[in-house]
Amino acid sequence: MIEVEVKAKINSFKEMEEKLSEIGASKSKKEFQEDIYFASPIVDFAETDEALRVRTTNNDIFITYKGPKLNSQAKTRKEVEMNIESAEKAKDIFEEIGFKEVRTVRKNRQYYTYENFEISLDDVEGLTPYMEIEISLEDGNNYDDAQKSIFELFEKLDITDGFERTSYMELLENINTE
Repeated sequence: MIEVEVKAKINSFKEMEEKLSEIGASKSKKEFQEDIYFASPIVDFAETDEALRVRTTNNDIFITYKGPKLNSQAKTRKEVEMNIESAEKAKDIFEEIGFKEVRTVRKNRQYYTYENFEISLDDVEGLTPYMEIEISLEDGNNYDDAQKSIFELFEKLDITDGFERTSYMELLENINTE
């Protein structure tokens, strides 16, 4: 699966909730997410722009691999996910084979659906408010069209700047190095 995702800083959750309601977006679920990111013993994920994490939510635990970004405008990349039973066991396995835990990112996420978009309002510990809009595509589909439609939706919501291609983990790392 290819995930086409764009995130942007927003001024407030309340303002964005009102705008999403105005265009007819529907709240779908709210959840807490804890993501444990790992560094590879083989490849420098910072250089290759890949990610490996274990995510724990209110109801699920899964491993996610995110491949390198495929273009320069959005976070368009291959994503592979697998449900698992234990975050601790997955962490133990990764560490036994040489992966190192690099950071934990915690956020409260309110999901919305609108047409073929998944929209989330993200309250990330240590960061200002963000909104992500994404579309999931099968491999081989035209992600340029998906990316264009995401930016059109942002414009419909009066967001024309503040876009960010880096992950929340990278944003938090950059705060710590400033």
